[in-house]
Amino acid sequence: MIKTTLLEITMITANSLLAFVVTRYLAMRLASPDSRWRLLDRPNARSLHQHPIPRTGGWAVIAGMLAVLILRILETGALPSPTLIFLGCGIIPLMIISALDDHRGITAKWRVLVHLWVAASLPALDFAPGNLDLPGFTLALPIGIAIPLTVIFTIWMINLYNFMDGMDGFAGGMAVIGFAALAWLGRTDSGFAAFCLTVAAASAGFLVHNFPPAKIFLGDTGSTTLGFLAAVCSLWGSQAGLFPFWTALLIFSPFSVDATVTLLRRLWRGERVWEAHRSHYYQRLVLLGWGHRRTVLAEYALMLTCAGSALLAVQLPPGAQATLAGLWIAIYGLLMMAVSGLERRSVTLSAP
Repeated sequence: MIKTTLLEITMITANSLLAFVVTRYLAMRLASPDSRWRLLDRPNARSLHQHPIPRTGGWAVIAGMLAVLILRILETGALPSPTLIFLGCGIIPLMIISALDDHRGITAKWRVLVHLWVAASLPALDFAPGNLDLPGFTLALPIGIAIPLTVIFTIWMINLYNFMDGMDGFAGGMAVIGFAALAWLGRTDSGFAAFCLTVAAASAGFLVHNFPPAKIFLGDTGSTTLGFLAAVCSLWGSQAGLFPFWTALLIFSPFSVDATVTLLRRLWRGERVWEAHRSHYYQRLVLLGWGHRRTVLAEYALMLTCAGSALLAVQLPPGAQATLAGLWIAIYGLLMMAVSGLERRSVTLSAP
């Protein structure tokens, strides 16, 4: 393992602070009514917000991360590593297609093609796992299975972050907690920890202006980028032996479970899953009258508990890890039943 020195900790802290400050400032400017880059997300029948809100916050997050990269280049006098350059070749088309989608809408065909291109960059970087670390055991993966699974996982993370970015403070909070937890799990590798903390810090700068009531949204540019980076860091950390892959899944499970179960429910009902909707569990809570702030604070508590469980899991023996995973499956089942119960109660109380 690579040891993190005091100097490296100081540099990581300074870089994270830079990402936070740059993102916070730019998000404030982009949210201003005077901004010439003001691209509004206007409410419709599928929205949870009531007034037009700028959806350019993703550019502030990306700029905060780029500021750290530029500073590192100036400090070292060296170009980014081949890994970062290769990731850039994947992420730049993702940002472009997402920005165009924010601006005027892009057909699903082109979005899918770009997402496939982006996802294919990870197996090319040798991020496709040879072994899949699951609760209590490890499953060997032939390369013919590992590559398709890596591509599917990456595409799903890109899209689920986009699906779940529908409530004030939600996606930003998940990014802060999720990437900070990954940084702690991978703290023995200073490069990995620095990367994760940069993403978390930039997300925190955005969250200052996105916490309910939000003054700015991520937009597709920000949500798809954060989803891609969540996939990158989950695979990177597990491939480097910093943590079991399933603990990264647990950290981001408040997003992945809601998005996956909702998608399956809609498929079962024969709905057009590519159309916008308001049937995610967090949306249902908001519509039940919880509002953005109460719902997002409850989600933060869930995120922190999942992150804490992931930090605990790496210290447990295999049997205890399996028990912990089973406990979380039961918890999510109970939470989903609770939301459905609240809806039935609301219908009963509102009946004449």
